[in-house]
Amino acid sequence: MGKKGQIRKARSAQLRVELDELSGGTSLSRASSASLGFSFSFTGFNAPIEDLTDHNHLSDDDNQAEDIETGMRKKIIAEPTLPIHLKFQEVKYKVVVKGVTTTTEKPILHGITGSVSPGEVLALMGPSGSGKTTLLSLLGGRINPMLAEGSITYNETPYSKPLKRRIGFVTQDDVLFGHLTVKETLTYAALLRLPKTLTRNQKEERAMDVINELGLERCQDTMIGGSFVRGVSGGERKRVCIGNEIIINPSLLFLDEPTSGLDSTTALRIIQMLHDIAESGKTVATTIHQPSSRLFHKFDKLILLGKGSLLYFGKASEAMAYFSSIGCSPVIAMNPAEFLLDLANGNMNDISIPSELEDKVQMGNSERQRRHGKPSPTDVHEYLVEAYENRVANKEKKKLLLPIPVNEDLKSKVQSPKREWGASWWEQYTILFWRGLKERKHDYLSWMRITQVIATAFIIGLLWWRSDNSTPIGLQDQAGLLFFISVFWGFFPVFTAIFTFPQERAMLKKERAVDMYRLSAYFMARTTSDLPLDLFLPIIFITIVYFMAALRLSAYCFFLSMLIVFLSIIAAQGLGQVIGATLMDIKKATTFASVTIMTFMLSGGFFVNRVPVFISWIRYLSFNYHTYRLLLRVQYDRVPPSIHGITMGNGMTEVLTMIAMVFGYRLIAYISLRRMKLQSGA
Repeated sequence: MGKKGQIRKARSAQLRVELDELSGGTSLSRASSASLGFSFSFTGFNAPIEDLTDHNHLSDDDNQAEDIETGMRKKIIAEPTLPIHLKFQEVKYKVVVKGVTTTTEKPILHGITGSVSPGEVLALMGPSGSGKTTLLSLLGGRINPMLAEGSITYNETPYSKPLKRRIGFVTQDDVLFGHLTVKETLTYAALLRLPKTLTRNQKEERAMDVINELGLERCQDTMIGGSFVRGVSGGERKRVCIGNEIIINPSLLFLDEPTSGLDSTTALRIIQMLHDIAESGKTVATTIHQPSSRLFHKFDKLILLGKGSLLYFGKASEAMAYFSSIGCSPVIAMNPAEFLLDLANGNMNDISIPSELEDKVQMGNSERQRRHGKPSPTDVHEYLVEAYENRVANKEKKKLLLPIPVNEDLKSKVQSPKREWGASWWEQYTILFWRGLKERKHDYLSWMRITQVIATAFIIGLLWWRSDNSTPIGLQDQAGLLFFISVFWGFFPVFTAIFTFPQERAMLKKERAVDMYRLSAYFMARTTSDLPLDLFLPIIFITIVYFMAALRLSAYCFFLSMLIVFLSIIAAQGLGQVIGATLMDIKKATTFASVTIMTFMLSGGFFVNRVPVFISWIRYLSFNYHTYRLLLRVQYDRVPPSIHGITMGNGMTEVLTMIAMVFGYRLIAYISLRRMKLQSGA
């Protein structure tokens, strides 16, 4: 591997010189400087931040060596990289497609065979729908291997749950919290994922190491951003996603189209970074969609898929020679990746046609084929699959039968049944609580929401200005105000809480797939971190309305009314979380919640007095009903008969019922999350 590493480093140095020559501005020069930092940091060195940001320090080779030598500092590493050899043989996968009346099986992969070893980068190429992501997900354990046919082994052992902590998986979609900064994102990942043997300071230092390794020091205090929030660039987002995975020093790193949506220079830096990661003894596999010619030549191994079948597996540098040997060569100068994708699609334009395919065209029944002289995509696909099976497949399968240089100690580490968490339950809860508070405070405390609540409070206060309870009509008016408060602060939290779990489903799925935290810690943190934010606006609302409407002027009554509204909000939150966690679909959840809230409101004791017996039980499930009765109890020691004939006790029944709702709804929501398949096989 030493000679191979020297060749690769020489290529990297040549590439960086070319980039510096091509760049006319400081931005590309800085990009090259940051890229230079990658190669040293991933192979055991870490250039200081000044060396990465100030390109004047990188004027020549002597200065580079001197700077790196003098600036070297100890890196925080979770544990040494465990070399893992990945092999897969005859992997087949099907999905069940359920129709209206019938159920059919659709094959996705047809007997895929290949391997990748530490220090290598394997590229999975193929047109859209060829099965690249499915194969990558199977290899990375994101799809339960038990659902597939064939063999997938890691150091000659099958997949097991403890392997999760040795696998990094970067999804195609950048699943990140938009309101957290780059530094916060990686620091929280380090605190949750790195082993307990490291102190908090060491974990934070490891996060800074990764920031420097990935060239993110200039944007470390910038928010990630999203659809409506301005943040870092696309390339920086992708590097943050990669940083989230390499922070634990994984043995296997899988990436799903890491260069999609990036310009050629940024894509080149990402692939170069993957090489630097592989050089440190890691096994890297990535799907790639139409790479440039320079990117293509940087891959060690290549798998070409077409319609779920294997068209080529071997060294990337030998792919063109193989296809030439079966009579498929580009007629004009062509990007190798573009040529291979054309073949996988069955497009033979500007590609020589093998004699066997020409015979098929002449013998074909299609008039169109004979007229254009081109074989159909189906014929091309069948020819390529057959050619690979006859010429290469058996040779590659024999190679896979050879024993890999792994001792029993390494095998036992892969099979270790011990499940290790990076933090205790309380530490997980605390970290997730503060992360949730930082992420959601921007939405909860936005000026739009604050203005909405204050404006509503003033309108209500003006409509019930100095209400008088000395007359039956005045009592009716005040009862209407109290009912509105119970409905408003039941409706508002429900529709806020509905979005809690559906919006974070992708993040929850991603983080739970790598055993980042316990589900119970996440659920408690997510529930309690909302409370300070949810209780801030009701304080403003009640303070304004209470005194403008001249309700019972007593500190005891005021604070008791506030506590009743708080209890109603917490109960309503629980109902919203149940609906969201059970349905996990925002449209369905919103529709269901609208019907539920309307039912609770109508049965709340204000609109209807004589409810039929067979449906009267609904009111006891309604937090509006119990909140309304408690507010009446606080305002009037004895509820006047003129208020809808309501009779009240001491209020303990209503309080206990609301407390049961607070805990009962949340228990149901937790069970719904626990039963939901966030990650296959988890």
